[in-house]
Amino acid sequence: MTASAHADALQQRLQAAEAEAALLREELEETNRGVVALYAELDEQAIALKRATELKSRFLAYMSHEFRTPVAAIRSIARLLSDEVDGPLTDEQRRQVQFIQTSAREFAEMVDDLLDLAKIEAGRVEISPAWFEMVDLFSALRGMFRPMLENQQVTLAFEEPVDLPRLYTDDRKLSQILRNYVSNALKFTTQGEVRVSACRIGDDRVRFSVSDTGIGIAREHHAAVFDDFAQVDSPVQKRLRGTGLGLALCRELAGLLGGEVGVESELGRGSTFWLTLPLQLPQAPGPAATPADRPEA
Repeated sequence: MTASAHADALQQRLQAAEAEAALLREELEETNRGVVALYAELDEQAIALKRATELKSRFLAYMSHEFRTPVAAIRSIARLLSDEVDGPLTDEQRRQVQFIQTSAREFAEMVDDLLDLAKIEAGRVEISPAWFEMVDLFSALRGMFRPMLENQQVTLAFEEPVDLPRLYTDDRKLSQILRNYVSNALKFTTQGEVRVSACRIGDDRVRFSVSDTGIGIAREHHAAVFDDFAQVDSPVQKRLRGTGLGLALCRELAGLLGGEVGVESELGRGSTFWLTLPLQLPQAPGPAATPADRPEA
């Protein structure tokens, strides 16, 4: 091959390479335009999702506030009827009034759960940690649930905390989680026992457990019980319908306190709902005031 022919061949190859490079540049520019358009669409969707979430939170908060007034009125009227202020009731009327009171109490709890979830989603929940003794929290819970134990075949037991130091966390949020656990356990336990306990895990964490001898939960439902509006499919669940918000709220509150929630259960053999928390929130101060120095709520 002569030098001239070799040069022509190189020139053709160079032109082909330049053409291929130009084609690749066009494809790259087209891809870049597609990526930019995709990012713009994702930004729009993110803005729309944020707006929808804000509207949902505002709606839940507004409706929760609006529901509180009529629910409070219903509970007050039912209380007057049960006290027989206007005269004695028959046995049937007393049962009906008790049904009204139970339904109104459950409705009020649902409204409170909705409002709390709306506050959490909106980032408006304030954590107020303080030092407290576990024995005091258990004593308060025991007194709270004593008048609610209507089923004589179920006992509620609180184990005495052993080797547990004072905790520095939001005791009201912790109490709310344990109240939800105990309420659920009592609702789905027809006979036997509901037991509340706490034990230390390692040097810096504590585990709370609420165990029952109730209907239990099948293993395939374990992962979903803490989701919003989750319901376990069972005959007792169908008879005792709830909102499915209580455990979802427990999960959110536990996250705010730096903890985790979980369940261990077997169908027909009861359940154990647990919560692990740090003994102290990260923002714990240095020297702590004693429980006696803490102002009452």
